[in-house]
Amino acid sequence: MGRGKVELKRIENKISRQVTFAKRRNGLLKKAYELSVLCDAEVALIIFSSRGRLFEFSTSSCMYKTLERYRSCNFASEASSAPIEAELSNYQEYLKLKTRIEFLQTTQRNLLGEDLGPLSTKELEQLENQIEISLKHIRSSKNQQMLDQLFELKRKEQQLQDSNKDLRRKIQETSEENVLRLTCQDLGPCGSRGHPDDANQEYLRPAVCDPSLHIGYQAYIDHLSNE
Repeated sequence: MGRGKVELKRIENKISRQVTFAKRRNGLLKKAYELSVLCDAEVALIIFSSRGRLFEFSTSSCMYKTLERYRSCNFASEASSAPIEAELSNYQEYLKLKTRIEFLQTTQRNLLGEDLGPLSTKELEQLENQIEISLKHIRSSKNQQMLDQLFELKRKEQQLQDSNKDLRRKIQETSEENVLRLTCQDLGPCGSRGHPDDANQEYLRPAVCDPSLHIGYQAYIDHLSNE
């Protein structure tokens, strides 16, 4: 009984796709080796997996020699080889970038807990270590930001306390001046007990009403008390 025809389309199941890739990759590498041995042919084979892994086979000691031979066979003139070489270099750069992007996308999905089925135990351990290191960096950055915010709040608190002290001092000074001014107004220009001597009143009036002469006012009060 013959094998049924396989429909060539992308395998949706991730595990089945990975298993099929491994089997057919090994078979393709085996066929390339058999072709080189049986027919004495120079064979170069390059395979990139969907995860960005490189698999290659070459009968020569260096695959670059086979690629150079391929380039020289396809482009006869030296003049036309320069732009083609630049195009080949751009294409190689494109392949590198594409592989890098696919690898980063796969790594991102793995970090989010997706596509973990094809990973081996060792790869899962490496992924776990990467996540732990990332979490340590995140916690360190978070703690540093919280410390910076705490220092800033303490600085503002100190500024508010200093401003509060200045306001209290100004309020106290203003209150003392107001009390002294009210005392001067209550005593009046002639004093609380009254003295008919106009000369003495003219002499003592500045000491009573002027806050700066508070000492003279106190001496006058003591004099009245002794009488």
